[in-house]
Amino acid sequence: MSMMLTRFAPAPTGWLHLGHVLNAEYVWSSGARVLLRIEDHDRGRCRPEYEAGILEDLEWLGYRADFPLVRQSEREQVYRDAVARLAARGLVYGCDCSRKTIEAEGRAGELRYTGRCRDRGVGLRDDVGWRVRMEPGAERFVDERLGPQEQDPATQCGDVLIRDRRGNWTYQFAASVDDFDQGIDLVIRGEDLLASTGRQIRIARLLGRERPPAFLHHRLLMKSPDQKLSKSDGATGIRELRAQGWTADQVRTAARQAEI
Repeated sequence: MSMMLTRFAPAPTGWLHLGHVLNAEYVWSSGARVLLRIEDHDRGRCRPEYEAGILEDLEWLGYRADFPLVRQSEREQVYRDAVARLAARGLVYGCDCSRKTIEAEGRAGELRYTGRCRDRGVGLRDDVGWRVRMEPGAERFVDERLGPQEQDPATQCGDVLIRDRRGNWTYQFAASVDDFDQGIDLVIRGEDLLASTGRQIRIARLLGRERPPAFLHHRLLMKSPDQKLSKSDGATGIRELRAQGWTADQVRTAARQAEI
């Protein structure tokens, strides 16, 4: 494990809370080398003050990465190069469907893309979404905590949106490209992202990744039986706990104990 490379990848759309600390505990206790990746692909929601706060809290908590910080906002050309490789094989297309259109064409309560724009020739224009084709077929992997998994992205979500009509790269695409390009071979994250794994394995394989990383999806910290902690939950925010006089050890211990 000591030769493996994992990442801690917060999005600067809010402040750190205990749920992030639980993830950090898993990441930094894995024995792998750690890359700190700021996932600021959503330009509409990310804020520099949130990034500064995240970095300050991580330093205070004692989590230090083994490599220089990387930001997704600085990797535009990397993502465009990845799209070019997919486009050369006819695997991406433009999509002008609205969310309302997708909801209307899908089954009740399901947001699955039906492939409406696959053959409409919309083109990869800047004012439309871009999608990568997900053909039927299972992706199988063994989660380090949850055991054998099988997912069919075509059935789950349909063709995956990789860039929206506002020019933002999506989480699914940016994470897939970065994990491949940066050599991440251990992905540790909350189990709310388990369903994303098959489609990310598929995207990376279409880009040429022969062997996917290992995955570990840990429990989430919940504020109610059906609602996980969010960045708006001030009572568990690291900034708030620090202001109340908590020590870094107390915060880390609270995150570990809250999972039990």
